[in-house]
Amino acid sequence: MIAVALSRGHIEILQFLRDRTAVVFTFFFPALLLLLFGTIFGSESSEAGVAASRIFTASMIAYGVLNTAFVTMGSGLALDREDGTLKRLRGTPMPAWAYLIGKALLVTLLSVAEAAVLIGVGVLVFDMPLPPADHWVTFTWIFLLSVIACSLLGVAVSALVRNARNAGAILNVPVVALQFISGVFIHPMSQLPDWLEKVASLFPVRWMAQGFRYVFLPPEAEAQEINGSWDLGMVAMVLGVWCVIGLVLCLWTFRWSSREK
Repeated sequence: MIAVALSRGHIEILQFLRDRTAVVFTFFFPALLLLLFGTIFGSESSEAGVAASRIFTASMIAYGVLNTAFVTMGSGLALDREDGTLKRLRGTPMPAWAYLIGKALLVTLLSVAEAAVLIGVGVLVFDMPLPPADHWVTFTWIFLLSVIACSLLGVAVSALVRNARNAGAILNVPVVALQFISGVFIHPMSQLPDWLEKVASLFPVRWMAQGFRYVFLPPEAEAQEINGSWDLGMVAMVLGVWCVIGLVLCLWTFRWSSREK
């Protein structure tokens, strides 16, 4: 069955690459936002003396993962359910987990490529230095937990999408809202009302962005975070909890067709 899952992943990747519009918007929209924010605010520095462009680069990796894993997974499942792809696959020996692993391979590959593009923009355009080797270890586990959590939540939320044509609009509502309250577009988060900080802390995006800032920003930037700490233990705990929540929701909501109950 592992071979079946890998084969499905290969098919998913080929189908995605054939859709040039999806390729362009998936990879270059976050990079375009980074270029705009970095260029407009790049000359400014935080109280810690860190260039705004560098802060945006680190934080935007969280947006790239959320946009790629959550939206791509959710909209892809909604489309497969509506056009009958899932119904046809149900009649084959492919179990649900093999299909989902195939999707997961796609979003993981896309997330890696998205992160590489954003880091490349930061390094080549905004002169952001690459972090030391030990920070890449931290980057790896934060990245993997982020992709897993966002992918599982994308699977769960896809069950709420009744019309695949509206999937992008529906899924992007929480994506855009969370970027503004989670320290991606607005940093430091102390600029937000206290109640918005508390709301953002319930969701994974705030912790994803904070973790990636630890990886790419200098130690003095830690003072700009809530409580003046990178708090990597909390980052790991919250992302791990959301992985479990996402898995439970997937098992509860996954359907082969929109009419299935």
